[in-house]
Amino acid sequence: MSNYSDIKFAGTSAQEPPFRNLIINGDMSIAQRGTSTASVTTSGYYACDRWRAGIDTAGTWTISQDADVPNAQGFQKSTKVDCTTANGSLSAGSLFYIQQIFEGQNLQYLKKGTSSAESLTVSFWVKSVKTGTYICELKDDNNRTISKSYTINSASTWEKKTITFAGDTTGGAIANDNTGGLEISWWLVAGTTFTSGTLQTSWDSLTNANRAVGQVNLADNTANNFWITGVQLEAGTTASDFEFLPHDVNMQKCLRYYYLHASGLNKSFGAAAYYNSGYVIQASSYPVFMRATPSLEQVTGTGYYTFFRNSSSDAFDDFVLSVSGSTRTNEKFFEIYNSTDMSGTTGHGGFLRTNNASAYLAFDAEL
Repeated sequence: MSNYSDIKFAGTSAQEPPFRNLIINGDMSIAQRGTSTASVTTSGYYACDRWRAGIDTAGTWTISQDADVPNAQGFQKSTKVDCTTANGSLSAGSLFYIQQIFEGQNLQYLKKGTSSAESLTVSFWVKSVKTGTYICELKDDNNRTISKSYTINSASTWEKKTITFAGDTTGGAIANDNTGGLEISWWLVAGTTFTSGTLQTSWDSLTNANRAVGQVNLADNTANNFWITGVQLEAGTTASDFEFLPHDVNMQKCLRYYYLHASGLNKSFGAAAYYNSGYVIQASSYPVFMRATPSLEQVTGTGYYTFFRNSSSDAFDDFVLSVSGSTRTNEKFFEIYNSTDMSGTTGHGGFLRTNNASAYLAFDAEL
């Protein structure tokens, strides 16, 4: 009988354990939310799964999943950040970074805060129109940070970067739970609030002025673009080859944090029933256990959804997520319902379908 030690994925040698990469979707192949979001000016998750943008007064951007990748490395997709409205005169608090946040319970083997704390090495492929100094930062749930700089040497050219962060032997341990225990950020824009000190290249308590010293301003011209792919973060002081996971394994990892239930026109998304004459409910489970009880993300409008039953159909506008007690909606199961637009026969069963190209239903348990 095989066990995890027998598993071998592409990019994994006999000496390299599987699932060593803390980054989820480091090859940017999964994009449940869609392949492009324009007019981005605020923080959130856009395009490629698990990749969050932190942004404040730093211009306007399009964030997309892109086909521009380094040659002959096995990657098919990248994340592209495109400046569409420039900000050449940053406010002190201006910032823009892309990041991933990791659950603390997945980080305990790093032994953070002990004399045996593991170093972390991040490797990635990057390309930018704007050359110069960029900052990569780790920040933990004890509000401790460490930053390292790297240089993009040639404009519009894919370059591979490797950065090692020493283990934190003096800070506190990372909480052993499903909340955010560590985040890694690639800075793109930083105002003087984050650049007026000395770059903090060893672990210490957070000092904003020391977080992104030397960072170029990617927002200073609408010609500026930034691409990244092949991101791997692993324990140790050396970078191994990128670990390519099977598509279904990568998708399952993403689904723990975000599950797209239905989108687009005429898409069926499961059974439902009239609980009473004015109340249609769908109760089901997610494809995988989610990190925590999710919120419902939806696009609504007149007649965006339809319930088909008993040779008839009822159009309605939206759903409500039932959150009254953990037995209804939690990390394993959900209930969604409509009790404002419906009129039917108690007990009639049927199925649900989208009725508008803009219809969208998803469950969000991101960090």
